[in-house]
Amino acid sequence: MERTDQFIGQSLAFLDSVERASRAAPLNRPVLVIGERGTGKELIAERLHHLSSRWAGPLIIMNCAALPENLIEAELFGHEAGSFTGAAKTRHGRFEEADGGTLFLDELGTLSMPAQDRLLRAVEYGEITRIGASKPISVDVRIVAATNENLPAQVEKGRFRADLLDRLSFEVITLPPLRARQGDIPLLAEHFGRRMAVELDWSNWPGFTPRALGDLERYAWPGNVRELRNVIERAVYRHEDPERPIDQIVFDPFYSPWAPGAADTVQTHAAAAEALVEEPAVPVNGVGAALPATTNDFRGAVATYERQLLEDALQRNRFNQRATAAALGLSYDQLRHALKRHKLQDSAGS
Repeated sequence: MERTDQFIGQSLAFLDSVERASRAAPLNRPVLVIGERGTGKELIAERLHHLSSRWAGPLIIMNCAALPENLIEAELFGHEAGSFTGAAKTRHGRFEEADGGTLFLDELGTLSMPAQDRLLRAVEYGEITRIGASKPISVDVRIVAATNENLPAQVEKGRFRADLLDRLSFEVITLPPLRARQGDIPLLAEHFGRRMAVELDWSNWPGFTPRALGDLERYAWPGNVRELRNVIERAVYRHEDPERPIDQIVFDPFYSPWAPGAADTVQTHAAAAEALVEEPAVPVNGVGAALPATTNDFRGAVATYERQLLEDALQRNRFNQRATAAALGLSYDQLRHALKRHKLQDSAGS
């Protein structure tokens, strides 16, 4: 398996999880990897495999959430010909494919209870039975499982077998989210940015402005490293001048004034402006911005009103953009676009 992803980071939380994986790798025991989406669970599984004595054997990856519940058992354990409708010939399951190597079960928490029962037997006795077969087959497989769910809580709710969790949790490696990896965001941004610049055949890597780096470090990163990579590659791809540092970061690629639902906001502003044409100007929702009582320039009046709203909200929130966005019911990116549209970036802080 050829991979381009790498372990990049210098924070103590990140290095501790990698070190724990390295120590557990030589042991022929199950390992459970816990982490939010995009934190690198599959990379940890690969590290556990390649640093073990099984490195020359197969590494088989199965996403338990990617298959319908009625096919998971057949996918894991295989089936005999004629064992169910559509089973025209005997098929080896993932356990047999991983014999002598490692089986990585991603999204473990989505396994059905019957599949958990069969998995427990496979882990305890090293035996699996194909669907439709009468005799078990011995397999030599190391299990590495991953999930973003709280499995002990799932056990309490009766949704996950306690004995299976006991068997799989010889070692538990919990990966830190990107927001907790102090100092790693600029490092990763530089790495992904340089790599994208090479892909675009840039002769120069301009880097990021301090403002852009500040935006990156303040963002919460719900998608973690995977989301960061997309954001950085998009910023580099959209940047028009490789000689200037990158300043524009778009966190939400779906934002557009023409997106479905965006028209509702425009109509709301238009309706408010139209109402103010006939009524005296008054503050709206406690905000001091208001339109003149009459106007012969509808679009200009709406633009003026929007600018006044932005200026007033910025002042009330001491020019903190994130607080301003929250006060106006906008996303951070939406606010940035609005500030740019009205040329208020220089007067707004970050």
